[in-house]
Amino acid sequence: MITLGTIFSTLFRSELVGTDEFGNRYYRGKGRGRYGRERRWVIYKGKAEASKVPPEWHAWLHHTSEVPLSERAATVRPWQKDHLPNLTGTERAYLPRGHELRDRRHADATGDYEAWSPDAEAAESGAPGSKAEPA
Repeated sequence: MITLGTIFSTLFRSELVGTDEFGNRYYRGKGRGRYGRERRWVIYKGKAEASKVPPEWHAWLHHTSEVPLSERAATVRPWQKDHLPNLTGTERAYLPRGHELRDRRHADATGDYEAWSPDAEAAESGAPGSKAEPA
């Protein structure tokens, strides 16, 4: 949710730098902010979802690059997938097999697990203060 202060700053103290394919708008403040760096921010179209910021704009927002990356960087490569929103906490979230919200079935224990014990480790190493008697 956008605040009144952000609206004021955006209208009177900023310049629009660009928009992305999701309709998010990116701004920079006029003048320098704290520590001599310009202030940069995004106003999301729709629900504020940080995972909707493309990598080329993320780099600019976090001062990794001085200017937004070129259109060449924004072109889709054959191996890239379309953006999927972060589904954590929704009904469409990924739930692996055995998750209690998916099928509530866990694999049977195999019996190959042995719990760690500090006393057993000290006895094996013959460390001073261990409860095992020296050989």
